[in-house]
Amino acid sequence: MRDGPILFFDSGIGGLSVVKEARVLLPEHGHIYVADDAAFPYGAWEEEALKRRLVALFGRLIERFRPAISVIACNTASTLAIGALREAYPGELFVGTVPAIKPAAERTRSGLVSVLATPGTVRRQYTRDLISQYAAQCHVRLVGSENLARLAEQYMREGFVDEEAVRAEIAPCFVERDGRRTDIVVLACTHYPFLVNRMRKTAPWPVDWIDTSEAIARRALTLARALPQPSRGQGADVALFTSGAPPANLRRLVSGFGFSVLEEG
Repeated sequence: MRDGPILFFDSGIGGLSVVKEARVLLPEHGHIYVADDAAFPYGAWEEEALKRRLVALFGRLIERFRPAISVIACNTASTLAIGALREAYPGELFVGTVPAIKPAAERTRSGLVSVLATPGTVRRQYTRDLISQYAAQCHVRLVGSENLARLAEQYMREGFVDEEAVRAEIAPCFVERDGRRTDIVVLACTHYPFLVNRMRKTAPWPVDWIDTSEAIARRALTLARALPQPSRGQGADVALFTSGAPPANLRRLVSGFGFSVLEEG
């Protein structure tokens, strides 16, 4: 067991929603944030090619940072590759991110739940197994958004997003059936919470938007409690973008982080 930093991984900047919670819950640990923005968006990748990329990329990250825990703050990467990562690196602790279907099924009153995700997450058998296991009594609509993660990235980088585009992406989530309406939408991508205020504004009626960021951070906290206390000097935080140094409009999002580059190999 290591006393190294906690590594957070996402295809872009969506995982910062998890890091925000983790820095509150785990202030004594160093935090490494890795954005694989050179490969963003993951939805455009063939699955086996993306899985190979993730396994190889984590080999370099583990060798360089020796993390105590690696948090896959990305539904697409988790549902596709966390099994392969655990197999390839059996000595590592991985925390995955999966759609919050179980809590949604427990909270819904209408029985109509939507899962808003990337097309890759919607396609995964893992997601359908979660529905069968935890939400068989509900009507669950899987909505694969082609553009919402990109819109979230745009909003975080530029401070502006086309609200009509957001409206169009979330519209299929809203179902009316036999006098009942969708009352819960699961945000099954860590990018989406950054747009939740715009979603509330453009939604046809109020719903409960479930964001798993705090739950992921709390799972990391549970694992961290069983690890050695961090060594003195472990508090430095580093943000790494696989495309190179981040532009100035992203540096404000990772204030308090140093910046680094991971060489392709």
